[in-house]
Amino acid sequence: MTEMLDYAFMQRALLAALLVGVAAPVVGIYLVQRRQAIMGDGIGHVALTGVALGFLLSTNPVWMAVLVSSLGAIAMELIRWYGKARGDIALAMLFYGGMAGGVMIINLAPNGSNANLTTYLFGSITTVSPEDITAIVGLSVFALLVSLGLRRQLFAVCQDEEFARVTGLPVRLLNLLLAVTAAVTVTVAMRVVGLLLVSALMVIPVAAAQQATRGFAASLALSIGFGVVVTLSGTVTSYYADVPPGASIVVLAIVLFGLVTAVAAPLARRRFDGGRRGREGTVAEGEPAGTLVAEGSDSAAGTAGGGERPSRV
Repeated sequence: MTEMLDYAFMQRALLAALLVGVAAPVVGIYLVQRRQAIMGDGIGHVALTGVALGFLLSTNPVWMAVLVSSLGAIAMELIRWYGKARGDIALAMLFYGGMAGGVMIINLAPNGSNANLTTYLFGSITTVSPEDITAIVGLSVFALLVSLGLRRQLFAVCQDEEFARVTGLPVRLLNLLLAVTAAVTVTVAMRVVGLLLVSALMVIPVAAAQQATRGFAASLALSIGFGVVVTLSGTVTSYYADVPPGASIVVLAIVLFGLVTAVAAPLARRRFDGGRRGREGTVAEGEPAGTLVAEGSDSAAGTAGGGERPSRV
């Protein structure tokens, strides 16, 4: 297995896979928390226009995609604030317009064709260049600094915006920063799994981790571990089985989710049954029926104070 490390392109591929495996779930956990799991897919559609503009203007498609997708993510956030009932239609037009704009612009580029977009749509990790690695490293560091450095503030905003606003947090600024960070992460991952599959890598490891853990910090750590496992395993599988790396990574992520769910569901049911028997025993001994639920319950404490208190990060 170590013979693949003799090739420079595989060294770059594994490094890119490692960085994406860490960065994607770190940002994706906030999107899942906000029930915006599909946002990465929408940003990917917009990023396609940036890639095409890169070819048209003879600049680096990655950096142009960062710029365009960041602007698109900010537009999505503004639509979410002000769009109200018609916001979903505006978002749909933005998503489809990004895809159509990319296809149209690439055909206007010198020697451009839809074939140039294939590696960005579906990923081509084995063709990652040294310049791509530089961009991926820089963008991954930015995404990790924002996501981990501001994790308490971002978690509070994603859990309950009104609660975060009352505590004095700059909610709108944090929302915009998270949107831009998501756009950066999509751009980082597009060379590994492709723009059409990037949302899966941001969501599935997080969903799998949440099946096995209860706290935010534990879910974050485990989702990073799952992300690294599936990206590295998918890259190695694509090398030996001669299959597309992006599809391999996503399929392995889905398999991992299924395995974790199969193991975690019985354990959760056993914990629930044990807790229910404990509560029934306590009530039988003369304790008030609601005492144990109220004691040590973060949600109960938050409700008593007028709103749901975010659980500990």
